[in-house]
Amino acid sequence: MKGSVIITAGGIGKRMGTDLPKQFLEIQGKPILLHCLEKFHSFDSSLEIILTLPSEWISYWNDLVVAFQCEIPHRISTGGLERFHSIQLALSHCTGDFIMVHDGVRPLVSHETIQRCIEGLHHSDSVIPVLAVKDSLRFVTKDGSEIVNRNDYKLVHTPQCFNAEVLKNAYQTSYQEAMTDDASVVGFNGIEPHLVDSNEENIKITTISDLAFASALLQFS
Repeated sequence: MKGSVIITAGGIGKRMGTDLPKQFLEIQGKPILLHCLEKFHSFDSSLEIILTLPSEWISYWNDLVVAFQCEIPHRISTGGLERFHSIQLALSHCTGDFIMVHDGVRPLVSHETIQRCIEGLHHSDSVIPVLAVKDSLRFVTKDGSEIVNRNDYKLVHTPQCFNAEVLKNAYQTSYQEAMTDDASVVGFNGIEPHLVDSNEENIKITTISDLAFASALLQFS
């Protein structure tokens, strides 16, 4: 089967506290987004890669491609108002039988996690990688808080993987606030996601401490 991957990179880095969007910050001498691009290309060089970028940062990315001599084939799709709209626009560029959607600030996803996501399509048209919750959890109420069973919860990662037709059909709708990720969009059509294991290093880089942690992990990967 032919596969497509949409790498979403529309963030502007508010929580990072920098003028440069976090996907362009460097770890181990290379932009985070480029690490993501290389990870999927090294997994399968035949993957069709689409990057969603804010229109005002496309020329900056093109300069980075030249500066870092990146020769990985990819297509740019202009980002929309919300992540939902960015994916909606990017889907028009996808020709694969299945489509993965990955956060452009998760450079440490493993090949094994990507493989598990694709294999999960044998069980459902929607697949998401997850991690177990290690810490204790409490549910905050108006009167205080209540303990909850952490085994009832999972942390959701990317790439999320879908039958292409199912994902494209799901995005032929209007945005709702409850659509926090692609699986939730598909879920509005009644499709239950199949859960597979993610790798623990597959963190989303949103803060300075995340940046330092990812840099340390990459040094030994």
